[in-house]
Amino acid sequence: MENFTPVSALLGGALIGLSVSLLLLLNGRMAGISGIMNGVFSAPKKEEIWRIIFLLGLVLGAGIFQWISEGSLQLRANYPVLLIICGGFLVGFGTRMGSGCTSGHGICGIANFSLRSITATITFMLSGGITVYILKHLLGVTG
Repeated sequence: MENFTPVSALLGGALIGLSVSLLLLLNGRMAGISGIMNGVFSAPKKEEIWRIIFLLGLVLGAGIFQWISEGSLQLRANYPVLLIICGGFLVGFGTRMGSGCTSGHGICGIANFSLRSITATITFMLSGGITVYILKHLLGVTG
């Protein structure tokens, strides 16, 4: 963790907490990204607008940060494309199987003291740690 900066981590966490709280207070909805994304395609038409705006805000926020910070985020290069595709598929599969994503369970669910969300978040974190160990130390994948 050579690039950890507590100020930006605190500000980022505060912004996430603020956006989650505002969505719950103003719209009565939890900010689970997979549920919001799924709702773009399956929710009634009147529900689509706020979902699309929320998702665009995520993408635009990241783009604005990258622009303001003058490209401080470096994209990974030379990563195996097949590994990226498999990883994306497994994340989507796990999101469906776990009835939510890391944002829904990890931020909103834990804040509501949901045992299901706490269990899901522990499972996400353990799975991520095991995956990194296997890829880096057993298979020698670097990136």
